[in-house]
Amino acid sequence: MPKVSPSPGGKDLGWGIRLKRMCGGEKFRKHTVTFEFTTNYDLRNLRMIAQVFLKKGRDESVRRFHPWIFSGAVASVKGYEPAEGDLVDVFASDGEFLGCGHWQVGSISVRLLSFTDRELPADFWTSRLGACLSVRRALALRSTDCYRLVHGEGDGLPGLIIDYYAGTCVLQAHSVGMFLARPAIVSALREIYGGDLVAVYDKSSGTAPFKAGLDLCDGYLYRAEGNETPEQVGGDVLRSTTSLHVMPGPDRASIVQENGHKFYVDWETGQKTGFFLDQRENRALVERYSSGRRVLNLFCYTGGFSVYALAGGAASVDSVDSSARAIELVDKNIELNGFSSRHHSYCEDAIDFVKAAPHCKYDLMIVDPPAFAKHRGALHNALRAYQRLNAAAISAVAPGGIIFTFSCSQVVDRQQFALAVFSAAASVGRRVRIMDRLNQPADHPVNIYHPEGEYLKGLMLYVE
Repeated sequence: MPKVSPSPGGKDLGWGIRLKRMCGGEKFRKHTVTFEFTTNYDLRNLRMIAQVFLKKGRDESVRRFHPWIFSGAVASVKGYEPAEGDLVDVFASDGEFLGCGHWQVGSISVRLLSFTDRELPADFWTSRLGACLSVRRALALRSTDCYRLVHGEGDGLPGLIIDYYAGTCVLQAHSVGMFLARPAIVSALREIYGGDLVAVYDKSSGTAPFKAGLDLCDGYLYRAEGNETPEQVGGDVLRSTTSLHVMPGPDRASIVQENGHKFYVDWETGQKTGFFLDQRENRALVERYSSGRRVLNLFCYTGGFSVYALAGGAASVDSVDSSARAIELVDKNIELNGFSSRHHSYCEDAIDFVKAAPHCKYDLMIVDPPAFAKHRGALHNALRAYQRLNAAAISAVAPGGIIFTFSCSQVVDRQQFALAVFSAAASVGRRVRIMDRLNQPADHPVNIYHPEGEYLKGLMLYVE
């Protein structure tokens, strides 16, 4: 076991100093340290790398390039006891190297970043994020200046989400390792975007593990010169301050374009990163079918589906959400696109609203609720909730009506969701056809070795 000499003040530093955590995530004062080299040690970067050994027969999924190591598969950890967020090496029971990734506390012990490198190369972040940008540019998103740059496991960066909004990257770290790697991530973003990058905003307070003792405070990590300059830290990353609010309210929220439509996005106070980018293609599909129809948009959030429906020639659109803040942005987005005369918004509970709606008032509905299940323990109740919600929509829609219904719950798979909608239709007793099966867009890719990444599923229904 490596030995660490006491600090000059006599306090035993233990392994809490970590010398330097993953990818420059923290800085430490200089201390005299003595090592016995009994573990993997990167002399160039002064990092101790713990060695995680798996139980015999528990390495099959890793050999198939699945990026998660579950705690039940870990036999032992050698070298030293890693802190959450540290970079660790993973080995099979016979000592064969399998990969390296971030150590974390919980049911998932390691999120793998590489299956080949014992040490992440110096250009790891620039190379990986540059590859993500190349993929998005290959999609040729026309009249669109907002997209998902990094989709976690789908882009080989488990625990990291980055959305791009017309020059601003909004980052969400879902793991301690990614949270500590923010300086390197920001530096890489600046390199790959160059002068096109206006700002990087960290919105990890609601996604990073709250029990890890991190200083979780949303704020700007970087602002381009001339766009207000808060406290500079380490030459690269800007630490957020309570006084830094570049766009504090909807009147100053950024305007982005999606398929030629304009939207206000408030990433500071809005849900997730500010806009539901994963529904881009499904919104365009709604536009195709909206001509002359009376549309109801349930759980409308900032009104993306409503704008598209009106652009498609809908006779009228009613938008419903329980959030007054969301309704405020809905009205602004409708006005921004010049559709106010055919639109009404309601700050009400969506389920109560559709149950009370006059029968046959609407002949196109969008049912896009928030995730009803965020863990498997909630799966049963979630499926019942989807059944009740869709039964209410199927019962209320006019004959010949169309329903676009969705689930964004990762633990609800495609078959389970379809069965819930089937049960809803059967309980109502109406004839229902599935016209299309809907997915997340290409900038939310699914790693073929990580099918769990296919979280958004939807059905386009025709109701007689």
